[in-house]
Amino acid sequence: MKVVLSGGGTAGHINPALALADELRARGHEVCFAGTPTGVEARLVGQAGIEFVPFEASGFDRQKPWTLITSTAKIAASAAKAKRWMREAGIDAAVGFGGYVCIPVGLAAASLGIPLVMHEQNSVMGMANKFLGKRAAAVALTYEEAARDIDDASKVVVTGNPVRASVLRATRAQGREMLGIPDDATMLLVFGGSLGARHINQAVASLKEELLSREGLYVVHITGPKEFDATRESLSLSPAEAKRWIVMAYQDRMAETLAAADCAISRAGATSLAEISAIGLPALLVPFPFAAEDHQTTNAKAYVAGGAAFMHRDDELDDPSFAEKLLLLVDDAQVRARMHDAAAGFKTQDAAANLADVVCRVATAR
Repeated sequence: MKVVLSGGGTAGHINPALALADELRARGHEVCFAGTPTGVEARLVGQAGIEFVPFEASGFDRQKPWTLITSTAKIAASAAKAKRWMREAGIDAAVGFGGYVCIPVGLAAASLGIPLVMHEQNSVMGMANKFLGKRAAAVALTYEEAARDIDDASKVVVTGNPVRASVLRATRAQGREMLGIPDDATMLLVFGGSLGARHINQAVASLKEELLSREGLYVVHITGPKEFDATRESLSLSPAEAKRWIVMAYQDRMAETLAAADCAISRAGATSLAEISAIGLPALLVPFPFAAEDHQTTNAKAYVAGGAAFMHRDDELDDPSFAEKLLLLVDDAQVRARMHDAAAGFKTQDAAANLADVVCRVATAR
């Protein structure tokens, strides 16, 4: 079976696609990826050694209504190109993960009668997924709440959000050795996604004395490239403090870093939450307040309701309650153990296999 995966715009659309690609290839299927030629997907897919097929696609600016015309024309042209390519390539199934590039790919698949599966990573359906969900044979969800945007409930299946096998394989020992952290220490990981989060950086830095007063606590603080200098200056770590508070702009070995941690402060984006839940990492979630339809808050609430995390509003990080939640997470091993166990309820470790099962089912039912 040959399957085309499509998604773009952010790593949150691409990482679960790559996880599915790993699973499908392990089952002996052929996989290729359709994305925009200049998007981040072109680089990430190339690094994964997967065939990449480029198609132009772009959204429109609501402040500039005329861009709807140019966007529609570009998508229509790419849909025609994708249709020709799919017919020649012998595609058996298509899977979309969000982003505008999914639209021409999904439309081409539907017009050829090729089974289409859409996967939504967040608790609120994205525009492309909502549009293509009407044409899909199945709509796979991370959160059951997102089903409200799908008229035909028979299409819906909750699979979870796939994470790559590298995240599941990484061990605490590997991470601790890489970071130089003793095995018996408690490690707090602070990160705000790939770009960092200024307000989180500032709030955690303001608690430096309180955190470092805890003997055996190590902090690994990933600031984001733009916030590195300001955060390091704000912390003003002495050489002795810097041994226990490791500041870095970016970390490209997140699998090992996550595996090394005992708890984390994080945004509530789809990829971060999937990786956190996959390994059962206790977390204090601070949703990005300007995400579309505030979906990060909705994402985080699901984890809080499931007992797998605490949550705190970004605009209340200066409130003493933030420090209370963070210190409880750091100090209380029983709280962390309960969160770790609760994370298993999200079944993220099985998500790639679950989604692959859906793809194989719709392809064989063709």
